[in-house]
Amino acid sequence: MLNLKVDIDKESGFCFGVVYAIDMAEEILEEQGYLYCLGDIVHNDEEVARLKAKGLRIIDHEALKNLRDEKVLIRAHGEAPETYRLAVENNIQLIDASCPVVLKLQNRIKNTHDADEPILIYGKHGHAEVIGLQGQTSGSALVFQDISELDGVELPKKFSLYSQTTKSTANFYKIKDELLARGYDVKANDTICRQVSNRDKDLPEFASKFNKIVFVSGKKSSNGKVLFEVCRKTNPNTFFISSVDEIDSSLFFPGESVGIAGATSTPMWLMEDVKHALEAL
Repeated sequence: MLNLKVDIDKESGFCFGVVYAIDMAEEILEEQGYLYCLGDIVHNDEEVARLKAKGLRIIDHEALKNLRDEKVLIRAHGEAPETYRLAVENNIQLIDASCPVVLKLQNRIKNTHDADEPILIYGKHGHAEVIGLQGQTSGSALVFQDISELDGVELPKKFSLYSQTTKSTANFYKIKDELLARGYDVKANDTICRQVSNRDKDLPEFASKFNKIVFVSGKKSSNGKVLFEVCRKTNPNTFFISSVDEIDSSLFFPGESVGIAGATSTPMWLMEDVKHALEAL
C-alpha cells in the first residue's frame, strides 16, 4: 500500500451552466425515457456515457435536419440562429439549456453592433460555443485561437474584440494589448465567465499544497486544457487523466500527498472515483 493522502479541490467540478443542462436532461429522461441532445451535453466522455445509459441520444446538425416532432436539448454552449429556424420548420421543441453567460454574449454580438462593424472572436476553431457566436454575425466574424494567426492578415483599423467565455483572462488582455500596440483601434469586450476565470486564481494555491496533482478532464474540454496548464505551472508534477483507467501507479511514492482537480466539465463523481482508486493503491 502506498498510503497516499488524497484530497479533491472543492472548487472543481461542473459550472452552473453545465449543472443546469444536466439537471434539465435528467428531468426529461425520467419523464419520457429518452431525449435528443444536439452534440455532447458536456465535454466529458464518462458523463456522456452515464447519460446515454439513461436514454440520452446524441445527434449532430445533419441528423437534426431529418428529425421531426421531437424534443431536442440545446446544451450550455448555445447555438446559432439557424438551429432555431430549423427547429420551427421541423416542429422540434427545443429544450434550451444554453448557459446564461453565453446567451448574454450572443445577444451583445448580435444586437449591439452596426451590421457592417468588424468583429474578432478569440476562441477555439470548431468549438460549439464559437460556432454559435459566429452564427450571430451570419458567419462574418473572424475567429482566431492564437494571435499568430493574425500575422499577415489585413485587419480593419477599427474593430470589436470578443472572447469565448472559457478562455484565459490573462491571454485575452495580452491579445488586446498586442493589437493596440500594432496600432489598431480595438473595442475589447471581456466576456469571459468569472466562474471559469476565478479558477485561474484559486487553482495555483491548491496545486502548491501537494506533492502531485492529478487533473481530471475530458480530452475535448478547452477549459480543461487551460486549467491543467494553470496547475502544471504551479506544480510541475501535474498529470492529466480522463478516466480512472489512466491512473499510472508508477508515478506515486509511499506517503505522498495528492490533490485532485478538474475542469468545469468534470463531474464530481468521477473525481471521487479517482480519489478512491488512488487511495486503494
